[in-house]
Amino acid sequence: MSPVHADREEAVSRAFVQLADTLVDDYDAIDLLYRLATTCVELLPADAAGIVLGDARRELHVVAASSEAAQLMELFQLQNDEGPCLDCFQTAAPVSVDDLADATDRWPAFVDAVAARGQFRAVHALPLRLRGQAIGALNLFDRHPGPLPAADLALAQALADVATIGILQERAIHRAEVVSEQLQTALTSRVTIEQAKGVLSQWLGVDVETAFDRLRAHARAHNLKLVEVARRIVRREMDPAQFPAPAPAPASRRP
Repeated sequence: MSPVHADREEAVSRAFVQLADTLVDDYDAIDLLYRLATTCVELLPADAAGIVLGDARRELHVVAASSEAAQLMELFQLQNDEGPCLDCFQTAAPVSVDDLADATDRWPAFVDAVAARGQFRAVHALPLRLRGQAIGALNLFDRHPGPLPAADLALAQALADVATIGILQERAIHRAEVVSEQLQTALTSRVTIEQAKGVLSQWLGVDVETAFDRLRAHARAHNLKLVEVARRIVRREMDPAQFPAPAPAPASRRP
């Protein structure tokens, strides 16, 4: 086995262990979804990832993204009511678009919006599935046109499946009201976290992505839920000095 292949296998195993660690009481669902998005970018030939979840009325909302650019792509789809993630959510089946330039007839408004930004050329959407019904979708974005290898799509789906189990792991999950309650809690938490990102960005004089990295680091270092820290930030109950710049992380290896 080559060193590069061995490193990838180790990274994949570590990713599944980290996601499986959420299958315990009182885990942080939002942090799980952000971990899924960032893990996909680290392990797969994708430049960005985003996740949408459906609420009790099956209306989609953006709940996690590896970057602000990925979040914007998700919002383009939801605002225009068209795009790969919506089709994936409705059919509970993967939707791959190797070149968005070829999808103008299928999703004209979404493709125009993406083209205006000039950031991504390919999108691959994978369902977060529960007993044949999608509760959301994982979306992988690439700056260059081209297919995602079948093995990488299978890995992304497996990661999405583990995350779905993590979201819906309560014993009474077969009850529809429990599913709706857990999803709604995640969506509500997301709003608070978005507000906190903006507040922390102003406090520290950094961009929102850096502010969010500081927020996550503080929550993990103090064994707190993201939403708990976010609420305190929004209420101005925390000192900006509690969010110092972290030490530089080692460069990630992509296959």
